[in-house]
Amino acid sequence: MKVLIIEDEKIAAEKLENMLHEIDPEIQVQAKLGSIRESVKWLMQNTTELIFLDIQLSDGISFKIFEQLAVSTPVIFTTAYDQYAIKAFQVNSISYLLKPIRKRELAESLQKFRSLKATFSIDFDALLDQLQGREPDFKKRFLIQIGDKIKKIEVSDIAYFYVFEKGIYIKTFSGNSYPVDFTLDKLEGLVDPGNFFRINRKYLVNMDSISNMFAYSRARVKLELEPQADDEYDTIVSIDRSADFKKWLNS
Repeated sequence: MKVLIIEDEKIAAEKLENMLHEIDPEIQVQAKLGSIRESVKWLMQNTTELIFLDIQLSDGISFKIFEQLAVSTPVIFTTAYDQYAIKAFQVNSISYLLKPIRKRELAESLQKFRSLKATFSIDFDALLDQLQGREPDFKKRFLIQIGDKIKKIEVSDIAYFYVFEKGIYIKTFSGNSYPVDFTLDKLEGLVDPGNFFRINRKYLVNMDSISNMFAYSRARVKLELEPQADDEYDTIVSIDRSADFKKWLNS
């Protein structure tokens, strides 16, 4: 999950970021901003899934952000003032947390966001394909450039996609690795979800690459892949994906 923190107190912003990572290590804080001006500039150039927004910022009341541009992103307000609650719920707010923020309340707000997202998120293109009897158009192969050579990799030959340092790579069943110019988020929509599943923020795996599965702590599942992953602890199915992963296996 990608989130934006708008908070003018550096210590409070860092504390919130740490609490979010304690609740869900896969949450990615894209930026921590402290003013209306830089928030408007950032939102004009970027997108995020969820905004954590303090009400009183260094250059004014944060509601002015919504006066300068249309924001459709859900907002969780984090503030020491309760008199703005009614106005907050007029601008995409799904929760209103009073400082000092309690970890339990923060976790409940995140769960509320996920529930609402799951309820109202509809892939209209996929729905139209189903109504018209069309098969989804997934990629069959990737073209990889290595120096001045271009190599063709069939999707059926791919064991998994993975993150290494700052890049995304393909691992083939033959054990070869190749860089690919897509994010894992983008790749999820390019390959057949019946064959590939995003187990965490680092791995998108082909079902045929799973050689063994083991029960792990907190109802998670640890996978043993073939070819073997560089770090076996990177192939643990994250908590928020475990239920969907088990449904995927049984589909």
